[in-house]
Amino acid sequence: MDRGSNKHSARVDDELAQEVRGIVQGVSGGRADEGRLAEPPADGEPDVSAVLDEGEVRDISRLGRYIGRSALPGDRVKLRQSAEVLLAPDDVLADIDSLPAGKEFQTVAEIWTALGR
Repeated sequence: MDRGSNKHSARVDDELAQEVRGIVQGVSGGRADEGRLAEPPADGEPDVSAVLDEGEVRDISRLGRYIGRSALPGDRVKLRQSAEVLLAPDDVLADIDSLPAGKEFQTVAEIWTALGR
């Protein structure tokens, strides 16, 4: 049934269908189309962080459980107080104690990096 409200002709419809055929049918080539590749970060933008493996995800999540939201941003003393209130185990408290004194951390990821992990 033709409704007469097509925005373009049948020829253009066919061209558009051909452009996405590989995506729809999963038969596209082994290389990504240049227009679909992610652009590198611009000057002054941070690089994309590496993906953590399953063990690291579990460990950073465990550390983050004992860092209260009110403790961030915070230094080693503030993080230690928050961890004590949240009943952190001794190994987490030892990690927090090993952080550099006087440095303020904005995120759990910054703490993780400062711990050398």
